[in-house]
Amino acid sequence: MLSDSIQKVKSWRESNKSDLYVAVIIFLTALASFGLGRLSAIWPEKEPIVLDENLELRTKNQDKNLDLKTENLEKLSSKFSDLSSAQKRYVASKSGTAYHFSWCPGALRIKEENKIWFETKEEAEKAGYKPAGNCEGL
Repeated sequence: MLSDSIQKVKSWRESNKSDLYVAVIIFLTALASFGLGRLSAIWPEKEPIVLDENLELRTKNQDKNLDLKTENLEKLSSKFSDLSSAQKRYVASKSGTAYHFSWCPGALRIKEENKIWFETKEEAEKAGYKPAGNCEGL
């Protein structure tokens, strides 16, 4: 009786082999999807990136440190307090070939002792400098 039932199951399995293969693949795919979904629920959430009016990228946690940024900006502005506002506009490096606005990324990388300040674009170009490619508006 038991061997008869086993024989029936084996014959059914042989006749439906391709359907069983598809069913196993679907089951394993569903199991993997469920597992990945559960795993993603326990991963830490990523903080959204916020683009503020000064075009600085920052995260929500960095908003709390905004006061510190303001203090740093005040320190930087005091560094340039001895220069007139026109002189602060364009800067170049002694060893470079391009001039920048003082707030451009290239200008921020120039060491203080290597900075040359210009009042106008024409003055910088007359000295042999060209506009920086990564500085918007030049």
